[in-house]
Order: sequence, then structure tokens, then C-alpha cells
Amino acid sequence: MALFLELLLIGVGLAMDAFAVSVCKGLAMKKASFKNAAVIGLFFGGFQALMPFIGWLLGTRFEKYIVSFDHWIAFVLLGFIGGKMIAEAVKPDEDEETEEKSGFTLDIKELLVLAVATSIDALAVGITFAFLNYPIAEAVSIIGVTTFVISFAGVYIGNLFGAKYKNKAELAGGIILVLIGVKILLEHLGIINF
Repeated sequence: MALFLELLLIGVGLAMDAFAVSVCKGLAMKKASFKNAAVIGLFFGGFQALMPFIGWLLGTRFEKYIVSFDHWIAFVLLGFIGGKMIAEAVKPDEDEETEEKSGFTLDIKELLVLAVATSIDALAVGITFAFLNYPIAEAVSIIGVTTFVISFAGVYIGNLFGAKYKNKAELAGGIILVLIGVKILLEHLGIINF
């Protein structure tokens, strides 16, 4: 149960970039549709599941070389990713007005680029999964489904409320990832034991 909760929190943290983009997509729609929300959710959820798997494959190939300092890698990667998300959440959004005023079209090529861009962080997290021997099938399933649900909801939230909560969601996601990185480091150093 503790592992499920940890993976769920990682999934929520990683999904915040996708949520922020989904909110912007919902903001640009006159009326959100189930089909558009589902397509956006599938793109983001699919790539958030694929990238940790690729990272895990890379991590398992190099595990024997870095097992003695893997917890530091996890701490640095999650801290960096979380810190980046926190920094993006607190800086002013310059593109917001132009996105808001432009019309919405569901462009598959654009969604592909956005899905890859928002899931790069998940690639790094996947590398840490290999070092920490996480069950990869469970991890990518939880992350993918979590991101799908959050992105799907983000389209409707953006459509209803605008970009009001985008930065708060990204800030929360960054804090979650940083805290998980600290927890991993403290566990491996023997300071705490969950």
C-alpha cells in the first residue's frame, strides 16, 4: 500500500506539467468535448507511461556501475525536476494571453510535441525506478492512468475556470517530487525508515 501511494504521488507530481497544458487547452476551447479531453488525456497519459519505461530500460543497463550512489541520483533528479516545476509555477506566464485569444484546434502534431515535452521529466524518474528496483509495470500503469485522469479533468477545469489554478497545480507537483526525492535520500542514508 505504501508503494502504491508513493507511485500515485509520483504520478500526480509528474502529471502537473500535462495538467497545466491541458488547462490551457481547455481555456482555448469554447466548449470542452469528451472526445477532445479524451484525446488530450491519452496523449499525455500514454507518454507519461512510456517515458519512465524507457528510462527504466536505460537505468537497468547501467545499474551495476552506479548502485552505490543511486539514491543521490534519485534525489538530484527529483529535486531538479521538482525545483524546475516550482520555478515555472512562480514565474509570470507570458504566453497566457496569446493562448487565451487564439482559437482552439486539436492539432495532433502539436499534441505529440507537447506530450513528449511534458514527459521528459518522467524519463529521468524512470531511470531512478531502475536503481530503486520499483516494479516497472505497476509504476508506469499508475503514472499513465493518473496523468490521463488529471489531463482529462484539466481540459474541463481550464474550460470552466481558466488558467487560475495552473500555477498552483504545477507548484504542488514540484513540491511533491522534491519531497519524494528527500524521502528516498533519507531512507537510503538510514535516517528515516518508512
